[in-house]
Amino acid sequence: MVKICCIGAGYVGGPTMAVIALKCPSIEVVVVDISVTRIAAWNSDQLPIYEPGLEDVVKQCRGRNLFFSTEVEKHVCEADIIFVSVNTPTKTRGLGAGKAADLTYWESAARMIADVSKSDKIVVEKSTVPVKTAEAIEKILTHNSKGINYQILSNPEFLAEGTAIQDLFNPDRVLIGGRETPEGQKAVQALKEVYANWVPEDRIITTNLWSAELSKLAANAFLAQRISSVNAISALCEATGANVAEVAYAVGKDSRIGPKFLNASVGFGGSCFQKDILNLVYICECNGLPEVANYWKQVIKINDYQKSRFVNRVVSSMFNTVAGKKIAVLGFAFKKDTGDTRETPAIDVCKGLLGDKAKISIYDPQVTEDQIQRDLAMNKFDWDHPIHLQPMSPTAVKEVTVTWDAYEATKGAHGVCILTEWDEFKTLDYSKIYQNMQKPAFVFDGRNVVDSDKLREIGFIVYSIGKPLDPWLKDMPAVA
Repeated sequence: MVKICCIGAGYVGGPTMAVIALKCPSIEVVVVDISVTRIAAWNSDQLPIYEPGLEDVVKQCRGRNLFFSTEVEKHVCEADIIFVSVNTPTKTRGLGAGKAADLTYWESAARMIADVSKSDKIVVEKSTVPVKTAEAIEKILTHNSKGINYQILSNPEFLAEGTAIQDLFNPDRVLIGGRETPEGQKAVQALKEVYANWVPEDRIITTNLWSAELSKLAANAFLAQRISSVNAISALCEATGANVAEVAYAVGKDSRIGPKFLNASVGFGGSCFQKDILNLVYICECNGLPEVANYWKQVIKINDYQKSRFVNRVVSSMFNTVAGKKIAVLGFAFKKDTGDTRETPAIDVCKGLLGDKAKISIYDPQVTEDQIQRDLAMNKFDWDHPIHLQPMSPTAVKEVTVTWDAYEATKGAHGVCILTEWDEFKTLDYSKIYQNMQKPAFVFDGRNVVDSDKLREIGFIVYSIGKPLDPWLKDMPAVA
């Protein structure tokens, strides 16, 4: 029986291993993590992450051929294939701070594998890692090998949160990179056989190590670039009276471009886009390619510009001050159908409004008050470092309240900011919301989810990203 062990029980490790266990009943899969609370959650009825369909998969396999354990060394020792999906956060200090990936957790995982292994292993990079990580890991393992053979593979994860289980059941492609030696190719074949249990042969792509590592960074950079492209156009639409939805639809009808990832919004978020692009920028700089680095930097600059532009719209519309005014924020997760708030644009928007002394009331169907307060109290890259290195109990930002109901959040508010495209925000009773708000009542739709004409009929002043402006907003400066 093949034994697989995955180090790291997070957004990648948990769902990926659950699906492998479901699709390969003859393989024993153990997910290990040093976090006792996280493993306890995976073994409970309340899983540590929300992902549609995940619970069913875990319940079918848990205790049969899927196990969650804190006995890291025991299971690493027994495994044939070890997936490593530990965090690779952006460095907060030292060489490459703010851009380079911090490989501390990766390195300690590699050293631990070398310490406890008694048989040959295939070590698979699952987390997003900078190009050439495999080489560093390979060196650590071979210099501590005690006669054991290790093969390093890169098998980057392309799942999207909110659709992770579907993405794993039916992936566009599975990418496996390995050394171009006989042993390397044998290892690639072994991993390929695992995926071949449910993924058609023609979707399993094999490459060299560096190509696989770079493909992941490049794919995320291309996706983020599409969002920044449409967001840049949205600013021009507002200035000229064009409608970004119509422009994006027309552009997306070109089969070479395609319709996906062309929704203008308050900005992209998520744990990977910004991190991976910063990483790509750093690698370009390290390899003496400043022009390439600057090209990709611009994707992040436009994203930051879009968030600050949104805050400026809110403030300038409300007579240039939001001090002491209640503003409702609907949605805090970085996109719908996930409870994940990593790098969500909501953080920068809320911080911008708090900087102008607003009082904020937040409602999100999947994000807890503790998480929101933690996010607003944290420094830029801290979220990606282990919990025990983060500020213990974040001092609650007292201008922020968190409610469990959209109507409660909007009661007595001057303005409503929609920052996540949850389906339920389309069907709220906006007449009821309008009646309970201060007048003039504003809606700032950062995700283009509401019918702005209907809202204007009710009496709202509406700002939708990239749409023709209300007469009210026309005289207001867009950039403070």
